[in-house]
Amino acid sequence: MRIVGGSHRGRALHAPPEQTTRPTTDRVRESLFNILLHAPRMLGEDARPLLEGGIVLDAFAGSGALSFEALSRGARHAHLFEIDAAARRCILRNAAELGLAERITLRATDASRPGRCAADMAADIVLLDPPYRSGLAVPVLQALEREGWLKPQALAIIESDAKGSLALPPGFDLVDERRQGPARLSFLRRG
Repeated sequence: MRIVGGSHRGRALHAPPEQTTRPTTDRVRESLFNILLHAPRMLGEDARPLLEGGIVLDAFAGSGALSFEALSRGARHAHLFEIDAAARRCILRNAAELGLAERITLRATDASRPGRCAADMAADIVLLDPPYRSGLAVPVLQALEREGWLKPQALAIIESDAKGSLALPPGFDLVDERRQGPARLSFLRRG
């Protein structure tokens, strides 16, 4: 697993040794960030300013690959939520080796109970890659919104099983959706 673009392009990422996570593949990450950076009309407005200098929240962080990709491509800070201890150790190792430890906040937090967010740390982009068919994406997105983790007009990107369906939470509009092999990327804009 490697960072596919930006200032850390080609750098290796470690994955947790146990099979407790399902890392987003390099191909899906590349597709996701290409859409963010090169398909602004489909997203309703230019998403580039959300990423460049923005704050990212990775609610099911795993190895941290999505967050590190965002930081490599210009995000200012990333919040990572991960309940698995081995995955958190992996995130800290990746952050240290990439020299990004000062630009992340790692929380041993269940994303469905995130606690209150300080207003100045709310996210521009929320990355949700829960276990497939878990039904967690929408309740977690609603919990994050309720606790102040999303800026107005925040963009939420949900990776899910391409064969499943996604019910839109109230207050969000689907602005784009792409299938990438067994995965689906749904781009939702907070209204």
